[in-house]
Amino acid sequence: MSAHAWQRSSYCAQGEACVNVSAVSTGAIALTESGDPSGVILRTTPTAWAALVRALKETRAQTVFATDLAAG
Repeated sequence: MSAHAWQRSSYCAQGEACVNVSAVSTGAIALTESGDPSGVILRTTPTAWAALVRALKETRAQTVFATDLAAG
């Protein structure tokens, strides 16, 4: 991997299908695929990253709620 201090999601399985995240000294957020850490590195703003994480959490919560309702 590069000099970034990468973090892997706690939801990541033991496989290589994960996203690694790193805070960059410029204030940006860097993202890369764990299966190819030396490949493409995407950069985004902390605001955009927070919006994505919030949307994913909301979607997950809605899915869990709908699954619980269906299970009765």
